[in-house]
Amino acid sequence: MGTITGFERDYRVATESVGLLDRSQRGKLALTGQGAKEFLQGQLTQDILALTPGHGTYAAFLTAKGKMLGDVRVLNAGDELLLDTERVALQALFNLIHRYRLGYDVELHKRTLESGLYSLVGPLADELIAGAGTTLGPTEHDHAPVSLGAVSVRAIRTDLGVDLLFACEHGDAVRGAVLAAGAAAIDEQAAETLRIERGRPRYGIDLDESVIPQEAGLNERAVSFTKGCYVGQETVARLYYKGKPNRQLRGLRATEPLAPGTELSLEGRVVGTVTSAAVSPRLGPIGLALVRREAPVGSTIAAGPGVEAVVSELPFL
Repeated sequence: MGTITGFERDYRVATESVGLLDRSQRGKLALTGQGAKEFLQGQLTQDILALTPGHGTYAAFLTAKGKMLGDVRVLNAGDELLLDTERVALQALFNLIHRYRLGYDVELHKRTLESGLYSLVGPLADELIAGAGTTLGPTEHDHAPVSLGAVSVRAIRTDLGVDLLFACEHGDAVRGAVLAAGAAAIDEQAAETLRIERGRPRYGIDLDESVIPQEAGLNERAVSFTKGCYVGQETVARLYYKGKPNRQLRGLRATEPLAPGTELSLEGRVVGTVTSAAVSPRLGPIGLALVRREAPVGSTIAAGPGVEAVVSELPFL
């Protein structure tokens, strides 16, 4: 890789080999008890009852009006359901479970400080896990145990590689084993650039309590339209079957670097706000925004003084 350093070096690692990023700050919970799946079935947008051991899903938890309180990854670990979410949404998820679990055979366990989470980002993540004797299923959120540094770790398929979940006291051993196997530590900026390239919105940055899943393009990933009732279902189903959202998560390809928080305008009318932004080595200045439908894909809009952006379909790559 020559003398390349910093962001360019991290980006190359994450796109050509495998990078290591510490994401232990994510909120983590576990549910045990015979009623755990039935309980979550009525609270989340995905079909939790259909989740078998070794598999997982991505879901949202909503207000009664269908607005997102947060998003969550749910893993069926056999004897427990493992949940992780953005730290900003953790309290809302904890409150929801704590408040509504009465009447169900469910125990709630805090795991945020007890569990570490590393992300292996890059095309060689599978090779690293295979070198430790484990082959993951092909579907995102598939997971399996693996031994790294003599530590039992749960390896989880992601869209960009593999996540590693482990007891926090073993963090140094797991990190050492992964680095010894060929990974290189990277900064979050590179991983965020890849996230934006793939058009994946992040709760607390691109999503908040004003957003309905369909607006963010999350129906396919996060919503089941064949399961039973859940909180917020009426609004989500009505919009899906009968309506069109007034805004949609879109990509922005800009003439200059974008700044989150910048208003977007078309013919003097505000049509959105930049939520995520990066300068991609492959694409140049890009960003994400919930853009009103008055600015369809292909529109050129103003993104700050002297900056123009073309509204684009997602993902960019």
